[in-house]
This record gives sequence, C-alpha cells and structure tokens, in this order.
Amino acid sequence: MTQDTPPDIPYDKNLELVPGRVDEPMPGVRRLLCNNPSPFTFKGTVSYIVGRGKVAIIDPGPEDGAHRAALLDAVRGETVTHIFVTHTHRDHSPGVPAIKAATGALVLAEGPHRAARALHVGDGPRLESSNDTDFKPDRALADGEAVSGAGWTLEAVTTPGHTANHMAFAFKEADVLFSGDHVMAWSTPVVAPPDGSMGDYMASLQKLSKRTEPIYFPGHGPAVRNAPRFVAAYILHRKAREASILNRLQKGESDIPSLVTAIYSTLDPRLVKAAGMSVLAHLEDLVTRGAVATNGPPSIAGRYRLPV
Repeated sequence: MTQDTPPDIPYDKNLELVPGRVDEPMPGVRRLLCNNPSPFTFKGTVSYIVGRGKVAIIDPGPEDGAHRAALLDAVRGETVTHIFVTHTHRDHSPGVPAIKAATGALVLAEGPHRAARALHVGDGPRLESSNDTDFKPDRALADGEAVSGAGWTLEAVTTPGHTANHMAFAFKEADVLFSGDHVMAWSTPVVAPPDGSMGDYMASLQKLSKRTEPIYFPGHGPAVRNAPRFVAAYILHRKAREASILNRLQKGESDIPSLVTAIYSTLDPRLVKAAGMSVLAHLEDLVTRGAVATNGPPSIAGRYRLPV
C-alpha cells in the first residue's frame, strides 16, 4: 500500500508484467503479477519463485483463484518446498493456505499479524480491515536466520514498520533482496497505526542502508535498482515529511486534515485517508520523542502542537 509520492525519490513505474504470465528477471528468480491493481497495489501484487526444481514461493498474494492457478502452473513439474511471507496484509498472505494445500510446502514468516502498539479506542476496525489475521506460519523466523533449498539460501531480515511482522528476504546466491512493501520502486508505503509504526519503519530503513544488495524485488512494481542509494532517498523523504509537519506546527496548533492539506501538494482523492494515517504515524513518533505534544494518546482526531 502506498501514499502520495513527491518527486524527491527517483521512482520507476515501468513494469511490463502481464497478469498470469511468468517472467524471469534474473537467473533463479521468476515472478508473477496478480490482477489486483489499485492506488495501493499499483498494477498488482508480485509473487516470486526462487530456484529451479525444488523451489520457494515468496508472497502467494491474495485469495485469488486465477493467480493461484497461474502460480501452480508456473511450478508444474517442480516441488515447492517452502513458502515465505513478507507480511500479512490481505494482498500478500491469504493465498498461502491454497498453495500449501496443493504443495505441502513449509510456511515461513516473522509471525502472525499483530499491532505495532497497544490499541486505542477506534483502532479495532482499522486493524481488521486490511490484515490477514488468520495467518500463522508453520515456523517463525528470527532476524538473520538462513533457510536453504536446492541451490538457494534466503536470509530473514526483520523490517518492521509497514507492519509489525514485516520481513524481507536476502537471496544470498544472487545478492538481491526481496523487500516486500518496505521499499518499492514505484512509491513509498503507507505506514498506518496501529498496524504500522513510523519509528520502527525509520529504524528498518537505517538497517537496510547498511546492506549492500544492489537490487531489491518488491511486492509491487518493478525492481529497485541501485538499492542503497534508493534507500537513502527514502530516508531523506521521510525526514522531509517530518520537517514539514514541524514547520506547520510552528504556525500554531493543528489537526491531521489541516496538516494533510498543507503538506501534500498533489494527492489522489482516493489516498486522502491513507495520507492522514501516514501523518498520524509521524505524529505518534514525534510525540514519543517529545518533539510534539497532544492531549492523551495520539489519534486521527487529535490536535497537535509544539511543546511549550
């Protein structure tokens, strides 16, 4: 899922994938696009197949019969030994049970879905609406844990922020990273409390900035090229958003709708709510750090000011 995208990041929206048709962007990596386009998923969710013969699938996608059939057809004659899940939004993990039933593969992820913080009044419906709360991996992976198959090794890289259980996977033999929704070439992800946490997200970006993989394969859109530089641009982008919020609050107390109007110069009307949640995530982080004040827990309906 994504938010408004100012031009300070070198975005790439050139994705030639056709739903249902497998391509191979590099040896050992195949990908398949689900036909679930939206303002939040771009052209759809991308599932990946790693290896040949005995393979792993990363993010089977939503519960979509056509995508499931195409994915199973793509591995016909091969053995799916593992299913990896980057996170539990409904466009990534609900396809797992059917693929597991068809293949018997071991399901691996950071863990079940959970909120990034304690829930406040009104959080429940938001938490349930876009999340696969039924998902449970066969085995939870720890940060840095490596899982090997026939000619491939995937290292688990915890990257909380977009969701609390978000995990990327480094394909060691190919020196690439499957980045889920944490870093994408076409846009920035929404970080929406209570599902996500801006403090966690920024810490995860700093963590990735220390890695050297040159290419990321994300959950939506084309590959991220020159990934270390792209991650650096992501970090600057988020810091600029934070600076814009603080600059607006220097003019006096404000609420989130006013901040969204002031900060997002061009915004698809369908993304106004998502932008508000992203601003809330920044404000939660700023309140935690003591840089912004509000009455009670930060909320979408709250009013915010600089500390006296």
